[in-house]
Amino acid sequence: MTGPPLLEVDGLRVEYPSKAGPTYPVDGVSFSIDRGEVVALVGESGCGKSLTSLALLRLVPNPGRVAPGSVVRLDGQDVGRLENEALRAIRGGRIGLVFQDPNTSLNPVLTIGYQVLEAVTAHRRLGKTEAKQRVLALLEEVGIPDPLARYRSYPHELSGGLKQRVMIAIALAGEPDLLIADEPTTALDVTIQAQILELLERLRATRRMAVLLITHDLGVVAGRAGRVLVMYAGRLVESGPTDRIFSDPAHPYTQALLRSIPRLTGPIDRLAPIAGVVPQSAAWPLGCRFHPRCPLAVPACSSETPPWRATAPGHEAQCWLVEGTR
Repeated sequence: MTGPPLLEVDGLRVEYPSKAGPTYPVDGVSFSIDRGEVVALVGESGCGKSLTSLALLRLVPNPGRVAPGSVVRLDGQDVGRLENEALRAIRGGRIGLVFQDPNTSLNPVLTIGYQVLEAVTAHRRLGKTEAKQRVLALLEEVGIPDPLARYRSYPHELSGGLKQRVMIAIALAGEPDLLIADEPTTALDVTIQAQILELLERLRATRRMAVLLITHDLGVVAGRAGRVLVMYAGRLVESGPTDRIFSDPAHPYTQALLRSIPRLTGPIDRLAPIAGVVPQSAAWPLGCRFHPRCPLAVPACSSETPPWRATAPGHEAQCWLVEGTR
């Protein structure tokens, strides 16, 4: 890619108050996304992935907030400084968000057509007939059969895969430059998962938009993303091209995630789960936050935050065991 990134995130922190002082479930996250690029943000549940996506749009649930000093730029524009109409133009307009669970995101008492229509008219001034035609075109674009019949349907009348396609249609209504897909294949069977991922890739190519794919499953990432950001306990711990992450993971956490993926070929072995759980943000460990669960930890891991070190161009990890330095 040439030219400046579409999205630049620098030192993003999400702050929540507590009796013992503020906690930071997202703590100093920095990355960028180019136009037309697919970037995957991966990690276990509780690592801060979804909260990161909400923070990009300043949608952090109360009483949390995006901490001062955090920088999110879209096309060079500081999102943190936008208010009212300018901010609404970003939310759902320049950046579309596919929420994790369509069963809780779609209103059960409103028709599918009404809910997509709301998204369309929020970002475009259209007459009633033109707006309805736009909704039908979106439903068709995301692969929903018989759009006119589904326009009149209620969410409970649709399968999980169709409801997820409706969520994607809503996210596309504002013609976004960046689509954030937060666990878009959760609770879907493998066949429907593949269809949804193929749909996202087709939409990215035809619309020339960037995609931030958030998932806990590294298996979903293979062949779908150009770069991978690995997140643990509120921080990024590794970043690099997808093929490098799979062939030569540098951080012990990334290695452990890959060992926990079921294999379809080769000898049948037991899966290797990662011991322990992700800590709570009020009790982040000192040093490398993965060290209490890391079988390779050395004394420095428990007391000092490791520096970012590069293993190859564009591939780096925050680990004392990685050779080379940035």
